Amino acid sequence: MSRYQPALFGGLLIGVLSGLPVIGSGNVCCCLWVVSGGVLATYLLQQRTPEPITTSDAMLTGVMAGLIGGVIWVLLSAALMSITGPMLEGQIRRVLEQNPDIPPETLAFVQKLFTGGGMILVQAIILLPLCAIFSLLGALLGTAFFKKKVTVPPAAPPPPMPPQL
Repeated sequence: MSRYQPALFGGLLIGVLSGLPVIGSGNVCCCLWVVSGGVLATYLLQQRTPEPITTSDAMLTGVMAGLIGGVIWVLLSAALMSITGPMLEGQIRRVLEQNPDIPPETLAFVQKLFTGGGMILVQAIILLPLCAIFSLLGALLGTAFFKKKVTVPPAAPPPPMPPQL
């Protein structure tokens, strides 16, 4: 249970901020929200334990945060697509009609992609691995920033040397 809550909070940060239309464009800057979610997950994981976290724990928490965030991002995008989908479909149809060089098979494929749930499936196939990878990188960055230092107690002074005769 120790790494699930930080992963959930990191995933929420990733999914909500990335899924919002204007704010999500921050991901153009080196996957900003995805990396930030990994950093947040590592920070929260380190705050839960008094000893330094291991790199493998941070990496696993970052991957989990990325996958959770990717799922939230896809679900939020699907909900927004149900609202903005007809407008987007009309724009794509106009672009396709203005370009007569497109083969009919391609037209049929694009129309099929937008009418069914194909676009959401394509988005999930692309986003889930990318979120996992970049959130893992954020977790490694968070480990470098927030890992507690090991304090070594001072060594005892050596025993006095016996006098030489």
